Amino acid sequence: MDVFDTHHFVLPLPQGHRFPMHKYQLLRDAVAVHLPGICWHEAPAASAGELALAHDPAYVHAIQTGTVEAHILKEIGFPWSVAMAERACRSVGGTIAACRAALFGAEAGGAGGMAANIAGGTHHAYADRGSGFCVFNDVAVAARLMQAEMARHRRSRPPLQVAIIDLDVHQGNGTAHLFQDDPSVFTLSLHGERNFPFRKERSDLDVALPDGCGDDEYLHALDLALDTLAQGFEPEFVIYLAGADVHEGDRLGRLKLSMDGIEARDRRVFNWAWQKRLPLAMVMAGGYGHRIEDTVAIQLNSYRLAFEFAQRWQSLGTFASLMPLVTHAASTKRRDWHNRNA
Repeated sequence: MDVFDTHHFVLPLPQGHRFPMHKYQLLRDAVAVHLPGICWHEAPAASAGELALAHDPAYVHAIQTGTVEAHILKEIGFPWSVAMAERACRSVGGTIAACRAALFGAEAGGAGGMAANIAGGTHHAYADRGSGFCVFNDVAVAARLMQAEMARHRRSRPPLQVAIIDLDVHQGNGTAHLFQDDPSVFTLSLHGERNFPFRKERSDLDVALPDGCGDDEYLHALDLALDTLAQGFEPEFVIYLAGADVHEGDRLGRLKLSMDGIEARDRRVFNWAWQKRLPLAMVMAGGYGHRIEDTVAIQLNSYRLAFEFAQRWQSLGTFASLMPLVTHAASTKRRDWHNRNA
């Protein structure tokens, strides 16, 4: 399984800052020890042109040159630096590369079917601003770019149909807003009803969960959500935000999932995609445990399960030519889920 890594590109933060930057190095080290079959790659930097697929070019320029306005930096929650801009571009580039490896397989220099970015999931970023520790929206940029690259393989067919399954504890408001009127991308978000962002956007399917929601209630809601997604949309590719901040020990989470519950969550998503033979790229999203070791253990387990399913893809044999030859008709996206579930 191909994994794209940004641990060399560290975001310098003031002492006492609440964002746990060191978790990425800890996770990288843990995955390397426990999953020696992983194929590691340094995440490339997304270009300004790639970022402009989902972002206002003026905003991209401001981040890259350090001319971003103070109120936007305050909303992001990070001080600007050259290293901050570099890491933001690498985080997006890692998700792009993981999507390419999962979707195009050996054609993109990877194994195909399943790949991951050991960062990413920056779903609060809008076209013209970042927010909530998110500078650029890696998932939105990657989805747009995969659609463009797939279009070169099938010029006369509809756009690649992308399902974004966001299981971070916070709603993916930036992602929802960016794809609000796009029938080729389905946005699904399970999140804490009373958690950040306090002004929610409208995803294609939002499932708002109460404070204290535990394993059984969460997994039942996820099963229903995946069924609903399948009834209203026919995806060809999945991007999965595997947030660890749903854990009962998370500082910012407010839900009460156990480690076993989170493992069951991941397995449901991976199995749902596998049964449909949908390539999947995983990004890490949030995780702010009181004990950072718990966050790392949760995310390591997500990688263990992803690796298990990646081996299933490898058992199918050569994957490189599978996606370019996708022939099933593009689905008609149903936009009435919000009214039905209001």
